[in-house]
Amino acid sequence: MGNNGNNPKQGSQIAVEPIKQVKDLKAIKQLLRSKPRDYALFVLGINTNLRASDLLSLTVGQVEGLQPMDELVIQEQKTGKQRRINVNKAAVDAINGLLAAMPEVDAEALLFQGQRGPLTVSYVNRLVKSWCKALNLKGNYGSHSLRKTWGYHQRVTFGKGLPELMVCFNHSSQRQTLDYLCIQAEEIKSVYANEL
Repeated sequence: MGNNGNNPKQGSQIAVEPIKQVKDLKAIKQLLRSKPRDYALFVLGINTNLRASDLLSLTVGQVEGLQPMDELVIQEQKTGKQRRINVNKAAVDAINGLLAAMPEVDAEALLFQGQRGPLTVSYVNRLVKSWCKALNLKGNYGSHSLRKTWGYHQRVTFGKGLPELMVCFNHSSQRQTLDYLCIQAEEIKSVYANEL
């Protein structure tokens, strides 16, 4: 095997970051506006806490006819557990835009398809990297950045509590959630900024 710096050593991980600036999220949406599949993938990814593998396993029948805040039930690819999430208006609108652009498809067909068939997580990884590169975002981004972005903005932008996010991510501790969202250092630093 060659020495490829992009591949972690066995047992180690390369952590990807969330997309932290709302203006960057808006810019990526604008970049993808004319590509219904990629737009839906991005919008659904940043508006749910689904892993890329779970996004890619969605079928047309699972999402057809969804209304904002309807419940979507999936079986997680990683854990095999059944998961229930609610989809917001932005996600529903993006899904409906994709469905409108698709040819007539069977309800069992996968929602996210490419010219050569179903999309893969590694392909989504390349897509996310290319979107972030197009905006000259500095950092390490990949398919998991979508899920992390959802959590980051739930905490930082919308002020959701760690206990709720812990449950959403199925984490065992609040520290794990802070580490996962790449905000632990920021939250700790903010404590020292408080003046008495």
